[in-house]
Amino acid sequence: MESRQERPAVLFDLDGTLTDPFVGITGSLRHVMEKMGRTAPAAEDLRACIGPPIQDTFARLLETADEALVWEAVGHYRQRYGEVGKFENEVIPGIPDALARCVDAGFFLSVATSKVETYTGDILAHFDLARFFDAVHGSALDGTNSNKADLIRHILDVEPVDPTRTVMIGDRSHDIVGAKANALPAIGVLWGFGERTELTDAGAAEIVTHPRELPRAIGSLLTPLPA
Repeated sequence: MESRQERPAVLFDLDGTLTDPFVGITGSLRHVMEKMGRTAPAAEDLRACIGPPIQDTFARLLETADEALVWEAVGHYRQRYGEVGKFENEVIPGIPDALARCVDAGFFLSVATSKVETYTGDILAHFDLARFFDAVHGSALDGTNSNKADLIRHILDVEPVDPTRTVMIGDRSHDIVGAKANALPAIGVLWGFGERTELTDAGAAEIVTHPRELPRAIGSLLTPLPA
């Protein structure tokens, strides 16, 4: 049996890394809180909720450990987000150019997001980002692979990538911690929803402030990209 050809790979988080989903996510979270008879926080107060698995977010917002209540909230969220919120989104300026550079360098590109995988595919197609990626991985509706460490482990298991030459890109500590759990270096980005201290404390190998810096940072950890 012929072995698969493994390639150096770059794994990208979605929310806050490739796109700015602030309006869609916070609008959907506020909708759920009102639907469940709670006071909806101001949108800006929900900024820190962008990135973690949605079940964890509702457990915190509703101040409950009741799984049935959390999943009721998740259902309301998915109804609104799936119809409207996923498209209340913007591509981060400079991201398409950075992705094109990675493609030209021959890297295997995959999305690695805690967002539901079907929504992720819809977003990438709608904003013309799907053409850059070899694979798209997100969570299942039942929450499987919503933990970033589990998700990355799954990608390394099923895709033809070289784990010794793979890097994770993300804007929150979950991305960095998930990469480290799989012995991968991670690059933190500051145009998303995480602060520099959050990324540094989580153990980011590098931190960048603009997408134009990504090719250099990736090259320093993997195979150098052409200038």
